[in-house]
Amino acid sequence: MSGLVRRTWSGWFGETVERVEAEAERYRSSEAGKRPDWKAVWVLIVAAVALTGQNFWQNYFKPYTIADRLGLPIDLVSQLAFAIGCVFWYVIPAVLFITFGLRERVKDYGVKRTGWTDGWKIYLVFVAVMAPLVLLMSGDEHFQGTYPFYRWAPAHGWGTLLAWELAYAVQFLALEFFFRGFLVHGLKHRFGIYSVFVMTVPYCMIHFRKPMPECVGSIIAGVALGFMSLKTRSVWLGAALHISVAWGMDFCSLYRRGLIG
Repeated sequence: MSGLVRRTWSGWFGETVERVEAEAERYRSSEAGKRPDWKAVWVLIVAAVALTGQNFWQNYFKPYTIADRLGLPIDLVSQLAFAIGCVFWYVIPAVLFITFGLRERVKDYGVKRTGWTDGWKIYLVFVAVMAPLVLLMSGDEHFQGTYPFYRWAPAHGWGTLLAWELAYAVQFLALEFFFRGFLVHGLKHRFGIYSVFVMTVPYCMIHFRKPMPECVGSIIAGVALGFMSLKTRSVWLGAALHISVAWGMDFCSLYRRGLIG
């Protein structure tokens, strides 16, 4: 088994590790690398500000007036506000900093439009692993009490559930850009492959309010998707995987509670 793991690692990630570490070593050995690394400092500061803003966003948003005016469930409006907050805080500060602070291209932070399907076979393996876990864990009372975030009922109509799931998906696009794009690619010049592990710490922490198995799983997912972002230089397939798992958990939870199917 250990031999299989080593061969798999070498075949899928060995070249990526060597490439990223070589690039980081060249930077650290250069004149710029011997000076204070203000890019790494500011990437981490911007990330801390964004995470703080995202965490406290809903403390200042009152959904009642909007819900009454639009005739929508209060919980839907509240969860849509959560998704909007995630998109704003995970994207806007990072994009502004990359564009105007660093004067670099946003597409170099995991959102390039070409070559993003590289490594699709690995993602299929991830899907094959996650699908049975989603089916199994969706029966757990803690997961059923958590998902979907929007406490949908048939009386609310299918349109409200669709609106939430689409907003939920967009939120994951923003999340993947922030963690696997901005943090990983913004720190790899200094930390090399260890930028993945730096990113995984705050990524795990945003799961502290989730069921414990999911929080533990976020560590594994953070590392795996971080390495995939380094390998493919893209977060798009990682976002697709994240969305697929999240949608699967939502609909399995609804099915097990007898609300659909």
